[in-house]
Formats: sequence, structure tokens, C-alpha cells
Amino acid sequence: MGQSLLDALNVRVVGTGRSYLLLAHGFGTDQSAWNRILPYFLSQYKVILYDLVCAGSVNPDYFNFHRYTSLDAYADDLLNILDSLGVDCCAYVGHSVSAMIGILASIRRPELFSKLILIGASPRFLNDNDYHGGFEEGEIEKLFLAMKSNYESWVLGFAPLAVGADVPVAVREFSRTLFNMRPDISLFVSRAVFNSDLRGVLRLVNTPCWIFQTARDVSVPTSVVGYLRDNLGGRNTVVMLNVEGHLPHLSAPVLLAHHINVALSR
Repeated sequence: MGQSLLDALNVRVVGTGRSYLLLAHGFGTDQSAWNRILPYFLSQYKVILYDLVCAGSVNPDYFNFHRYTSLDAYADDLLNILDSLGVDCCAYVGHSVSAMIGILASIRRPELFSKLILIGASPRFLNDNDYHGGFEEGEIEKLFLAMKSNYESWVLGFAPLAVGADVPVAVREFSRTLFNMRPDISLFVSRAVFNSDLRGVLRLVNTPCWIFQTARDVSVPTSVVGYLRDNLGGRNTVVMLNVEGHLPHLSAPVLLAHHINVALSR
């Protein structure tokens, strides 16, 4: 099963370095989201790239999608990839939902991860009592309705909001990968992500974490950064990026690559 999973999720290992670096993309993109920062790491690392099961580049018929109602199934895939490749330790960069997938995987197998670099991470998107995740339940339901009723229109409105910065090439790239997703799968995964709540497991993390957050992110308010800083177990460092939007690897790749390099070197 290991090799067929590697094929199904389009796993690639590139670069000439000795240490492993894994780049895991977020919702609405695929591994091509890392194309602009990848050259900065190829000489120092063996870089592992793969596509989440929800990406448009993956054949969903290979998978039992009913397993993916929670992020645990995605963590299973991540751990199976590392085991199939024979990786005993890697540095992990996860964007958005993959940041949380990395957290779950590191709790189960801490020896596999030397550090976690979490970009635009959120343990819960819904507001809850004294927790500000950024969204009320009614807002999320409206989003789901918009995706279901007219996916194309939703993408055209959502992509510029998510990118945030005035970078048309980034908006086009994010729109392209969103359109590559099957609308029903996009909605299914969105429900799983927006209904997840991983606040209760944060204390179990022992891997050193770097929390990357942009100056303004429509998906993740800065209050979430403070929550992660205060509740993640072990040592963590917050890095505020002087750029707007949820996808700095698309909108500000040089800046992001610099800060990832700094985090990796420490």
C-alpha cells in the first residue's frame, strides 16, 4: 500500500541536501503552491512534496472519502508517507490546515519531526465563549451555501479575499487550484476543516514550533496567534510577516523563504 499511496498523492522528493524538509500545502491548493520558494531549499535539503487527498491533482476514487471527516485521516496519510520513504526525522512546514495536520502527526510520532513551521495555523475557526477564531456559525453556513449554489462565483470572490495582497498572479494561481478541485469535495473538506477543534490537543505538542502569521489574514485573526503561543506545549516562536493575506508563499515567496530559512537554521 505504501508505494501506491505515494503515487496516489503525487509524492516527490527533490533536492540534494542531507536533511529532509517536508512542505505541506493548505486547502484549495496543491504542491505547486510551493514552486516559488522551492529553489531556496534544494541545495540544503531533500524536500518532500505531496498533494492532500482533497487536491484537484489527486484521483479521489483511490480513497474512501468517508474517512476524511476529521483531520486524523490526513495525519495518517502524512505518517504513512514518511514511513514509506524511510524518513526517520524531518523539518515540517505546514500551511493552514496542514499546519494542524502536522501538529496531530507530531503528537503521535514526535521523533519524526525536528521542528514544525506553522503558516496561517488555526486550531478552531469558529468563535467560542472567550475564544475568537474569526467566524460565527452563521457566517460559515453562508460560505457553505455559496460554495454549493455556485462554486465558480464563490471561487472568484474568495480567491482575492484569501490572497489579501494586491498580487494578481497569486490570485490567478489560487483560483486555478481551487477550480481544479471537484466542488463536492471542496465543500466536504471545508466542512471538516471549519468544524474541527484541536484546542484540546495543543498541550500535547513537544516539538519546537514556529508560528508564522501575516499582518492581516481574512481566515486567521491575530488573536489565534496569541492562543497558539500560550497553549502549544514545548517551545514556540511567533514570527509576524509584514505582508497581508493567507497565502504568503504565493504573494510574498521571497520574504517567506527567508523567514523559513531563519527558522530552520535555528
